[in-house]
Amino acid sequence: MKGPLFYSKILLFGEYGIIKDSKGLSIPYNFFKGALKTTENLFEEAKKSNEGLRRFADYLEEIQDDGLVTFDISSMKEDVSKGMYFDSSIPQGYGIGSSGALVAAIYDKYAHDKITVLENLTREKLLKLKDIFGKMESFFHGKSSGLDPLNSYLSLPILINSKDNIESTSIPSQNKEGKGAVFLLDSGMTGETAPMVQLFMEKMKQEGFRNVIKDQFVKHTDACVEHFLNGDIKGLFGHVKQLSHVVLDHFKPMIPKQFHSLWKKGIETNDYYLKLCGSGGGGYILGFTEDIDRARKALKGHKLEVVYNF
Repeated sequence: MKGPLFYSKILLFGEYGIIKDSKGLSIPYNFFKGALKTTENLFEEAKKSNEGLRRFADYLEEIQDDGLVTFDISSMKEDVSKGMYFDSSIPQGYGIGSSGALVAAIYDKYAHDKITVLENLTREKLLKLKDIFGKMESFFHGKSSGLDPLNSYLSLPILINSKDNIESTSIPSQNKEGKGAVFLLDSGMTGETAPMVQLFMEKMKQEGFRNVIKDQFVKHTDACVEHFLNGDIKGLFGHVKQLSHVVLDHFKPMIPKQFHSLWKKGIETNDYYLKLCGSGGGGYILGFTEDIDRARKALKGHKLEVVYNF
């Protein structure tokens, strides 16, 4: 048995900001994917996943009492006992939605009265899905916005206007010949979402930090989303640079130490600009450059994956 594929995602803009009502833009990233599979002979990785699914089934049984969503729990538990696991190429702790794809796959297979991609996705339905997914994914992160599974489930770019206003959107088509690029930079280490979000919430208790978020972080994030969707590359890079600066100055703990100087170098040389991909602390770092060859040279010795060409 093998279920449908669910893809990883990249939150291009909005990490941390969306907690404080900034805009956000999330796109599917088809390079990594996962699907539910069943095997009688569970190898090490599959065994771990299978045990996780057993615990997840118990958790879903608990949360369905509030009526937001119900699942065919007995079928899920039966499938788990037959050796079901989530077969995924999405690296965990890398900020590209490994748990989101799993949540989408489980909802797709076991939810009753599920909202499907084929129906008219009104704002109400999108928000309901986001709520359901947030509740489901909280099993993995402690607190989840539900955006990763939503992106994975719909396989569409999602525009977050504010907490209660999200819509599927289209992004400008790529220019495959273009020199400009969005890329992923591998930090070579995994990051944990929960402690990073906790750290952010602690920092939010300081008035100075709150002001930075409101006056700088959210402002530049919103501008980046607007410019990206409108295909205004010049405007986009101006604000990405500012955003990179704000993150380096105020989100240092979320940037792996060995990348602090590379981050600064990008801002100083304009060869590339780095920003967090997800909650940070490891995993992937997101990069923007107007000249991918120049960025590759400047980041020699690091693994770069191009995600989007301008």
